[in-house]
Amino acid sequence: MPSTELPNLLAATAAPKPGAVAVAEGERLGSVGLPGLTLTVRSRPSVRPGLPPALFVHGLGGSSQNWSALMPLLEDVVDCEAIDLPGFGDSPPPDDGDYSLTGHARAVIRYLDASARGPVHLIGNSLGGAITTRVAAVRPDLVRTLTLVSPALPELRVQRTALPTGLVAVPGVAALFARLTREWTAEQRVRGVMGLCYGDPEKVTPEGFSAAVREMERRLQLPYFWDAMTRTARGIVNAYTLGGQHGLWRQAERVLAPTLLVYGGRDLLVSFRMARRAAAAFRDSRLLTLPDAGHVAMMEDPQSVATGFRELLVDLGELSAPRARIVRDGCAAGDSRTGSGS
Repeated sequence: MPSTELPNLLAATAAPKPGAVAVAEGERLGSVGLPGLTLTVRSRPSVRPGLPPALFVHGLGGSSQNWSALMPLLEDVVDCEAIDLPGFGDSPPPDDGDYSLTGHARAVIRYLDASARGPVHLIGNSLGGAITTRVAAVRPDLVRTLTLVSPALPELRVQRTALPTGLVAVPGVAALFARLTREWTAEQRVRGVMGLCYGDPEKVTPEGFSAAVREMERRLQLPYFWDAMTRTARGIVNAYTLGGQHGLWRQAERVLAPTLLVYGGRDLLVSFRMARRAAAAFRDSRLLTLPDAGHVAMMEDPQSVATGFRELLVDLGELSAPRARIVRDGCAAGDSRTGSGS
């Protein structure tokens, strides 16, 4: 897709407009218009020109803000951009209402084609991990490396703590939940989300909690909030039922890009036991396990995730001066993280 498909690229702004999402210091927020699709892009310019591009993709109910803690730790090695998927963050719903996993993957591909940034270091969390797995499988030319933080790949035995998220996909359940929780405050909702996503919610700073509450308040005012959540959750469930070449595990086996897998030992949504299966499925993989992290390691322990990504670049010869090594099939000295390759 030619770069001329970016006619509505707006000038990035240093501060959010009234009612818009927050923008951290050093970040810029812009909007990219494609036919039938508008994407908000959060960027953090690299410290020097010529660094390779990286694109970050968030999970269900998240936004590009989920990467604001990690991007500053990588701005000296990659040029960082994070998108808001259609219907999430500050991106409006897609015109065709397609919230399927394929629809979201197509949005990422269209952005990469239109911006001519590929191949990129592609980094995804949860739903974003499933989306980026599909992108890497069907468009290897766009992906330099793949980093997956608690990727939402199919599990035969889903954890009981993850069942409520899956139930959102059932027709009528989201509307019922919205009615039953009408009186819940934004603070109550944020505490519930953090309890599910963080290994230790008590580590969230008061400032971080307040920012999350403000964002929750903003999202609840969006008329399409529950529709985007419901249809995307349904898209994940539908993707899990696909077999053959369209199955996510089969697509994981087709990924050619060097892959870093990050799993949290306290993850209540993606089972920690899936880490070894993922390491075996991705042909050129490295495994980073963080025993104290939950579902969003890039927010809970961004330093460890950044170190893991840097070590991936060291392995590929793209970065010198390595930090503490991630070893294969064993434990690093003085470190609880493990690494393995397949």
